[in-house]
This record gives sequence, C-alpha cells and structure tokens, in this order.
Amino acid sequence: MRLVTYDAGLGAQAGVLVGEEIVPCSALDAPAGSVRGLLEAIEEPGLASLGERAVTALSERLALASVSLLAPVPNPEKIVCLGLNYSDHAVESGQDPPTAPLWFAKFANSLTGSGTDIVLPAAHPEYVDYEAELAVVIGRPVHRVSPEQALAAVAGAMPFNDVSARDLQLQNQLWTSGKAIDTFAPCGPALVTLDEIADIQDLGLRARINGEVLQEGNTREQIFGVAECVAWLSRTMTLLPGDIIATGTPAGVGASKGRFLRDGDTVEIEVDGLGSLSNRVRRE
Repeated sequence: MRLVTYDAGLGAQAGVLVGEEIVPCSALDAPAGSVRGLLEAIEEPGLASLGERAVTALSERLALASVSLLAPVPNPEKIVCLGLNYSDHAVESGQDPPTAPLWFAKFANSLTGSGTDIVLPAAHPEYVDYEAELAVVIGRPVHRVSPEQALAAVAGAMPFNDVSARDLQLQNQLWTSGKAIDTFAPCGPALVTLDEIADIQDLGLRARINGEVLQEGNTREQIFGVAECVAWLSRTMTLLPGDIIATGTPAGVGASKGRFLRDGDTVEIEVDGLGSLSNRVRRE
C-alpha cells in the first residue's frame, strides 16, 4: 500500500494512492485523519486491510494531478538522518567511514512533498547540495529493539532528499545549521508499506538534475543497514509511529562534482519500486 498526505483545497488529508488516483482515508472509515494517526491507531493487519479496501473502492477517488502532495508524514516527532553511511560517500568527502552510526536531526519545517519547491535561502544560496536517500518510517513504538526484530517496527519507506547548505554545514560540527532549513527535506511521493518491498537492503537509488543522473547507488552498500540503524537509535531513544529515519547517501553529491543546486533546476530522487520524488529549485 502507498500512503500519501495531500491537499485538495481543504488542508492536509491522508489517502491511499492507487495508480494515478487517491482514495481518501475518510472514505474508507479509517480511524484517523493523518498518516501518523493511522500508524498510531492501526496494527499491521489492519493497514493491509485498508489497502485492500482502497483498491476496490469505486467512489470518492481523486485524480493525483488534481491535488498537491505533502510530505507523506508531515508531522513526525523526530527526523533522524544518518551521515556517511556509504563508504564511497565517506571517501569522496575526505572522511573515514564511521565505526558507529553517525546521525543528526532535521525538523518538520524542512519537510515538503513531491512537486513542491526547494527554496534556496537568500543569505546562503550558493552551496546547496542534493543527497539521494532511502528513508524509513516507524510504525509502532520501539525501544531497545534487537537488529533481528527491528524491521518489524518499520511501517514502510520512501525516497528522501537530504538537501544541505554545505557552507553552513561545515561551519558547525553538528551539521544541523546546514541541514534543518525550510524545504530541505523533500520526501515521498508516498510511504510504501514494507510488505511491498522484497528486500530493503537491495534497493537502487539515484539522483537526477534536469534529467542527468549524477548519483547512483544501492542500499546493499550501506555501512549500517536499516535494521542496524533502527536498533542502534532505539538504544537511546524511544522511536514512535511516524518518526522518519533517512539512511544516508551514496557517492556523487554535488560537493564532490562542484555542481550545486541553482534556480530553475529540477531534482529527482528515485528509489527502485518506491517511486520518484521531484522538486523544482527556486531562489528565495
């Protein structure tokens, strides 16, 4: 199942994406009006049932082209991002691969959906970079989970762009100042539930700018896999439904090529089987 958050003129609503149409969750007698609320309220068997009912629903469908997509989970409690989680990216960055998961935070102000704009901040527009990533979303509360059990806590996954202002990032060892800027966490178009993903550790991902592939990798190349990252993070914090974990980027970022985002660019982040996230770039 593919869960979306959309705006058809009445504010944020949760829906199920079926082909090029959206079935509003309100038409499916779902117990919550948001994707995070659905994850909090419904156990996995119930989510599967919701998807099945959406496929057979004949009324109240909306054309995807008629709505604006928001981030699939626009109101997470936490957005945790993994840094240097692909060896080739560590090498191109001139840093040693980490010996433990290296993570930092973004916040909900950075979230935006597919089809919206990435806004280059007026004060720091010159060194804004793209990072193609797989993000996972937590589906049930979990604390101190083992790697063997960690994927049971994951609701699904989606493409994610860890947009980064490199000049601001490198001014601060904590990185957040270059990462937590408005519109700097595009994700979507949909949250694809884990039952649709054959192997989360064998997903190709790539970044395109204006149609040119500039970054390509596979999640099997991660230093710390998804399950290990979830387990590691759960050792120190309780992960809750809707929490987003972006799992790092492979080599090919703009800083390694001298190719930063410019006004008018179109950036696409594609993950095999999960769809393509597309955003225009504009200057503030």
